[in-house]
Amino acid sequence: MVDVSTEAPAELGVSVILETIGTRVREMRKAKGLTLADLARATSLSTAIVSQIERGLANPSFSTLVQLAHGLNVPVGKLFPDEEDSHSPVVRKNARRDLKGRAPESASDDTVFELLTPNLSGSLEAIWVVTPPGSTTESTPFKHGGEEFVIVISGKKDVYLNGERYALEAGDSITYNSSIPHWFGNSSDEPCASISVITPPTW
Repeated sequence: MVDVSTEAPAELGVSVILETIGTRVREMRKAKGLTLADLARATSLSTAIVSQIERGLANPSFSTLVQLAHGLNVPVGKLFPDEEDSHSPVVRKNARRDLKGRAPESASDDTVFELLTPNLSGSLEAIWVVTPPGSTTESTPFKHGGEEFVIVISGKKDVYLNGERYALEAGDSITYNSSIPHWFGNSSDEPCASISVITPPTW
């Protein structure tokens, strides 16, 4: 869901984040020689919504930001205000970077996305993902360059590749080309914890 209201967000912090996201999307789009229509086609979003986001007037959902990042061929973290990259090879459990937590609308969705690698500057990234029962990304399929590996730690996870469903349980894993349209679901009645490893980084 994308809120395209032109009313300014109530909190200054959210306003700053939205402006930063919009500026970065616009700068990256222009640097790649893309028009608004080009980026809209690459992301399956409307030109109007992309324009609203670039001007800081829309409050995009996290899945929308992922679509934009994939359309620009950059990690989604590059759309947010800068955070200092860790120089340590170790990421402590209580110090993981909350990728989704920086998205203004993320509070309405209980899905967790935490970075397990120190930063987004390497050749791969690993993400800790926890999805609540009944969650699905079917309405916003992902498609981008690279390769992905997913292993389920607990619960159950449905991975759809070009519409074909692969049901995974704890201990199961799957590897696929990320250029294949894919989405995820949790049709069980318990949360699912999984780890996704992606190369090159796209989150």
